[in-house]
Amino acid sequence: MTTLRILTAPVFKPLLQPARYKGAWGGRGSGKSHFFGELLVEDCLYEKGMLAVCIREVQKTLAQSSKRLIEDKIQTLGVGSEFRVFNDKIETPGDGIIIFQGMQDHTSESIKSLEGFKRAWIEEAQTLSARSLSLLRPTIRAEGSEIWASWNPRRKSDAIDEFLRGSGKPENAIVVQANWRDNPWFTSVLEEERKLDLQKYPERYDHIWEGGYARAFEGAYFARQIAEARAQGRIGKGVIPQDPLLPLKIFVDIGGAGAKADAMSLWVTQWVGPQIRVLDYIEGIGQPLEFYVNELRTRKYERAIIQLPHDGTNSNAITGKRYVDHWREAGFDCPEPIPNQGAGAANMRIEAVRRVFPFCWFSETPAVEGGLDALGYYHEKKDEQRNIGLGPEHDWSSHAADSFGLMAVCYEAPYAPAAHVPYARSRRSGGGSWQSV
Repeated sequence: MTTLRILTAPVFKPLLQPARYKGAWGGRGSGKSHFFGELLVEDCLYEKGMLAVCIREVQKTLAQSSKRLIEDKIQTLGVGSEFRVFNDKIETPGDGIIIFQGMQDHTSESIKSLEGFKRAWIEEAQTLSARSLSLLRPTIRAEGSEIWASWNPRRKSDAIDEFLRGSGKPENAIVVQANWRDNPWFTSVLEEERKLDLQKYPERYDHIWEGGYARAFEGAYFARQIAEARAQGRIGKGVIPQDPLLPLKIFVDIGGAGAKADAMSLWVTQWVGPQIRVLDYIEGIGQPLEFYVNELRTRKYERAIIQLPHDGTNSNAITGKRYVDHWREAGFDCPEPIPNQGAGAANMRIEAVRRVFPFCWFSETPAVEGGLDALGYYHEKKDEQRNIGLGPEHDWSSHAADSFGLMAVCYEAPYAPAAHVPYARSRRSGGGSWQSV
């Protein structure tokens, strides 16, 4: 019998025990992926015929998977004769297999192909959608099966964070935090990179190296404005009360009802004098319009004014009615959507947000904080080869930014009558009258 000796960082020792869910979260250089790669090879050697799947939310090519890492682990551990590596899979001892898939491509029917699999490793798990997690969990259900996740936290509201780090964490879950200082093999090259980020990019250091939530992305459009608002006490100072005499205004970025549709986002605001009071935030993916109508009624916003962007005049693919008409039929005051601003509309919204941000006060609620996370992450897409900006990146943060940008474009500063400017006067020499000059 051959004994396999695998050196393991102490931080990962709890994950060597059996558990339905195993998670490791933290920043760069912690060795999370290396640990799970070695553990998967070990499990496939220990249990002949093991079926395992390595999952990402989006995987367009195998280059985006952990296949290369696992191949390296097989060779490093000296067990290459036990495995057969193919272009799209790895065969394991006893006719087992390791495959690599993207969850976004799965449906409730296609996911059934993973029934009988005993290991599912979710890489970059911070990007896994709630839909994908809900599909995966009941599918990996063989006796003794385990679901693993490794990730660098992005938002508190990410599905994997809510599931494995939230108050409702499953009892049969083992989760550890691992950062660079927990890695006995942390290299001098990585140490130089860490110190460089700490010196030059302090705003992103905590997220990249310490596993903190992403507050701002490099090139984020509103990072400075959010930092100033926090410093000035306009964020995180309690729940802002509503003025019962003034209307609520809700600004919407329209999503869709399909499983792969864009997110729909709604900012609930109230304009009080020069202040823009940001009271609430709502976001959803794949939900029908009725969901948002009921959500607004539940939160007692049924008297709010709903402002839609230009595509509010589009017809719903199912009913054939315009979105603006649906909102009106639901009993909301919904004026005509803002006209299409044409080319450069995104940049117009960005500049409008920067202009009005000094007037914004944010209520201290988890929902609003989630929306702020999106605003802090919203950034420019770049051609790294040419160092050219390509406009706003369309990702999870852009929908919240677009609806907030709509609010900024619509904002009207309160009217202030012009102050009376007294005219100057002088006295004519030799006369008794006054003359204005």
